[in-house]
Amino acid sequence: MLVGIVGKPSSGKSTFFRAATLAEAEIANYPFTTIKPNHGVGYVKVDCADKDFKVQCNPRFGYCINHKRFVPVDMLDVAGLVPGAHMGHGRGSEFLDDLNQAHVLIHVVDISGSVNEKGEPVQPLSYDPMNDIRFLEVELDMWYYRNLTKGWEKFARQLQQEKKEVQKPLAKQLSFLRVTEDMVKEVIRRFNLDVNAPLKWTEAELKNMARELRLMTKPMLIAANKIDIPGSEKNYERVKAAFPEYIIIPCSGDSELALKEAAKKGLIDYIPGESKFTVKDESKLTDKQKLALNFIQKNVLDKFGSTGIQDVLDAAVFKLLKYIAIFPGGVNKLSDKDGNVIPDCFLLPGDSTALDFAYSLHTDLGDKFIRAIDVRTKMVVGKEHKLKHRDVMEIITGK
Repeated sequence: MLVGIVGKPSSGKSTFFRAATLAEAEIANYPFTTIKPNHGVGYVKVDCADKDFKVQCNPRFGYCINHKRFVPVDMLDVAGLVPGAHMGHGRGSEFLDDLNQAHVLIHVVDISGSVNEKGEPVQPLSYDPMNDIRFLEVELDMWYYRNLTKGWEKFARQLQQEKKEVQKPLAKQLSFLRVTEDMVKEVIRRFNLDVNAPLKWTEAELKNMARELRLMTKPMLIAANKIDIPGSEKNYERVKAAFPEYIIIPCSGDSELALKEAAKKGLIDYIPGESKFTVKDESKLTDKQKLALNFIQKNVLDKFGSTGIQDVLDAAVFKLLKYIAIFPGGVNKLSDKDGNVIPDCFLLPGDSTALDFAYSLHTDLGDKFIRAIDVRTKMVVGKEHKLKHRDVMEIITGK
């Protein structure tokens, strides 16, 4: 699974990315700071299973603080998009193709309206952030439309002459966008298109199809960034009312980055996604640091409950992609051969079965699967058993 970060130049994407990953992404207030996509590891937060068993886990990957498990996810920060990207403007074709790797998109929007459509600094609140959401929708939809209609007339005519239905070959043509035959069938049904006469499909119908396929294969939420800038809250409320179809989360990449850097230096105790932090030793803070931390507490954490960065990542993975977190464990033993307690946590699609989980652990476990046991309830289940978020499962195999 790959989480893609997208948005126009200077919207705070790279700051958001660094705040989520603490990767060394270049940050600057001018267009196209990011030319090559930055890869990093972010973390989604899960209530750890260790609390239910009154033990302390020892994660092999990620970390756990106060029974909050932080599970790693791959992230990609793609260079800023500008209007006309689908036609190659601003190296847009490259950037869109980079985005195609992502399973879910986080659109970082400068909710303060302090950057214009070209990514240039302007007076805060002087630019309407709703324009950014509309512009990105158009760019992504037109990117899908361009790929859908490439050689369309020849493709459609050949299908009609051979009297073949369009679903399978069309899904094959768009498979690089993760479009499946079932998705094509659903869109055709939704718009009541004649599967035997694709040449009759209108431009408007093809554009509608492109948009629907994009929504299916690239789910997206809005990170309303720079919410700490005065006046931004009104813009956030306007955007939320105008785009009810999106999950829109207020956030401050600058605040999250500052808190994580302070925690990294041992100045504060901070759990990402929480509404407060604790200063370890106030005498070690400069006056400037005290002012900054007080500002973050009062204007971000107290107002919005968190900096929003963790909430955005969690929503992308658990709400949009509908993934679930599953812990391997044993009924009689929660530790591995090295004594590490509940060392692993796997993120799986929401419809995963016990057999799917076995295969995610190791091919041999899937091939030799006999049964699974729900460690909490001690209930024995079969390979078709649907898993639930935070299940702890033991896999039993044959020789």
